[in-house]
Amino acid sequence: MKKTLIGLAVTAAFAVPAMAQQSVEVLHWWTSGGEAAALGVLKGNLEKQGIKWNDMPVAGGGGEQAMTAVRARVTAGNPPTAVQMLGFDIQDWAKQGVLADLNDVAAKEGWDKTVPAALQRFSKFNGKWVAAPVNVHSTNWVWANKEVLAKAGITADPKTWDEFIADGEKLQKAGFIALAHGGQPWQEATMFDGVVISTGGVDFYRKAFIDLDPKSLNSPTMLKAFDRMAQLRKLVDKDFSGRDWNVAAGMVISGKAGFQIMGDWAKGEFIGAKKVPGKDFSCFRVPGTQGVVSFNSDQFAMFKVGADKVAAQTKLASAIMDPGFQSAFNVVKGSVPARTDVSDKDFDDCGKKGMKDFAEANTKNTLVGSMAHGHAVPASIKNAFYDVITRHFNGQIDSKKAVVELAAAAKS
Repeated sequence: MKKTLIGLAVTAAFAVPAMAQQSVEVLHWWTSGGEAAALGVLKGNLEKQGIKWNDMPVAGGGGEQAMTAVRARVTAGNPPTAVQMLGFDIQDWAKQGVLADLNDVAAKEGWDKTVPAALQRFSKFNGKWVAAPVNVHSTNWVWANKEVLAKAGITADPKTWDEFIADGEKLQKAGFIALAHGGQPWQEATMFDGVVISTGGVDFYRKAFIDLDPKSLNSPTMLKAFDRMAQLRKLVDKDFSGRDWNVAAGMVISGKAGFQIMGDWAKGEFIGAKKVPGKDFSCFRVPGTQGVVSFNSDQFAMFKVGADKVAAQTKLASAIMDPGFQSAFNVVKGSVPARTDVSDKDFDDCGKKGMKDFAEANTKNTLVGSMAHGHAVPASIKNAFYDVITRHFNGQIDSKKAVVELAAAAKS
């Protein structure tokens, strides 16, 4: 009997690790309604595979607070399995040697053939896959409440900058807020992405924000771009300071405001509110930027974890890159797939437009990284740009001073 009991005890001891549920710990800043719904698609996918999802949401659009939380975890020697990241942040962490090697799963599933080179620029480090891109967002979008526009006598989406400003003034005269905006540096920089492309074109944008060309940064064209930001400032309400982006989207959805300049993640808020594109709201490029896509790509950077967690991490990376998930996720999120082989059949009108624009820009070399969202310049320069742009928007410096300071920020 003793032998039997000992045998059962030994068997039980070895059975516990085998029965332990695999899990992943995912740190992200997707906390709004539309974002949470989109993330739920990935969570459900993994739970069907028996993998427990440990959620680590860190509120704050743009990810600054999330990066602070990540630094604390990595410093403590306890990094999450995966962290939502943008652009140069991925490269910065990769340089520190703390990201996992995803080459095996990438080779097995053919990521090199299906992910555009512009995204791989950030997904790889020294030829090694270190992150899995979940989507492609673009920042140069305008979202409009069709009923509100109609009440203001606006019958068509504006095609030029002058038409856009004129429509904004019509909205104000009709008693509406013309431009819903949240006064946060990253939101003002998001608007600036579209304004600079509209003002100077894609080549100027590339020279200024990617090449950091001094002549472009300190030019009459950049001065005009800041003057246009001053025009937008006149279209927002007095209570814009500190407002979250999804609250601003809610102003358009509820009929308080006519327009919002925001990335295509805003569509998730409209869809979550049961609004129909083409009927309740319209989506169009910032006037003057059609044919150009300023993008960012949400990616999940995978950190080096213990051997007992690698299998679950690999399944997470594979689940993110699965074509079916890429479609289901981006239909809900408002973005477009990070893979070029995903059909647009399940996407709504705005989604189809976004996928068509992305494919066109990828072909014509008019796909440019968003300065506002860490895909044009490293964080140190981006943050310096933020400071100039937001101080100008809040009237602390004029356009001439902003141009000088923007050029100085890039140089230093």
